[in-house]
Amino acid sequence: MVDVDYSLSREAGEGWGGSVPPLTTIRVLSDGRAGHEAQTLGIAEALGLTPDIRHVASRVLYAALAPFAPADPLDAFAYGPPYPDIAIAAGRRTIPALKRLKRESGERTFTVYVNKPANGHGVADLIVAPRHDGIRGENVLSPLTPANRMTPERLAAARAAPDLRLAALPCPRVALLVGGDSRHGAYGAKEIAELAQIAASLLAAGRSVMATASRRTPAALRDALALALAAPGGFLWDSAGENPYVSMLANAEAIIVTGDSVNMVGEAVATAAPVYVVPPPGRRNKIEAYLAALRDAGAIRIWSGELEDWRRAPFNATPDIARAVARAYMRFAVSRP
Repeated sequence: MVDVDYSLSREAGEGWGGSVPPLTTIRVLSDGRAGHEAQTLGIAEALGLTPDIRHVASRVLYAALAPFAPADPLDAFAYGPPYPDIAIAAGRRTIPALKRLKRESGERTFTVYVNKPANGHGVADLIVAPRHDGIRGENVLSPLTPANRMTPERLAAARAAPDLRLAALPCPRVALLVGGDSRHGAYGAKEIAELAQIAASLLAAGRSVMATASRRTPAALRDALALALAAPGGFLWDSAGENPYVSMLANAEAIIVTGDSVNMVGEAVATAAPVYVVPPPGRRNKIEAYLAALRDAGAIRIWSGELEDWRRAPFNATPDIARAVARAYMRFAVSRP
């Protein structure tokens, strides 16, 4: 397994990023999913590099058969020359293009795949898969949380210049980050009522609530939150204008997040605010393992019905991931053909 420092707690501004030569080129293969891009761009930026982002838009048959199908010839822009020093990808639809890029570069491009691949360890030179994915190997890096873009500098800038819609809300402010349905479980009437009640009870206790939903949030849950947050001190991003997600994270005295999104939980704990997780519907063994590890590390508490008086240090795996990627790349670079 790739060597990595698992001490994930970082003070603001301390030890961010990896170390590669400044002229190193990096390409990100994107499938368009925001969660995947947050991880790949987070690693690229933590390496101190400006990524060349190329979108994989495979035709239906190629996409359906990915990652086991060959790369779609129409994705040649994604895997063609000029070949980068490093290529990083996330999402099964990007794997054929990543492997094609590796081959066509004459094996000279160092490839990184983020998350657990369905087709084995050979998809890339380095695999970055969170610990709860349960994949192990000589070329596998297993951080506690996924990479993200929530640098101390970005959060500080959002605190210094908060979104005006949020700045108008009285303090103290609580961020409510809501995910949605997945193949593991759907939000039914019980879960929807619970989240609406959380929002309403916080407002009743004199706290402002800044809420955002995701593309997976069912309409019934959005409607319930909108109704609960129509009271003074409530705000629900309704897709109008830019999503003030980062500003919510940076300006929250506490964060409540649904546990169905590994990325949202990981981004929440990158802040210094107390983080409470509302367990998601359905039985999700990997999610439960992830949340248990964060709870044991002191990064989160499971929501018990009320805010508690506690403090914690920010947790962010991204700097350690970047350093491990940089070390692996430098070893590769001195021996590549």
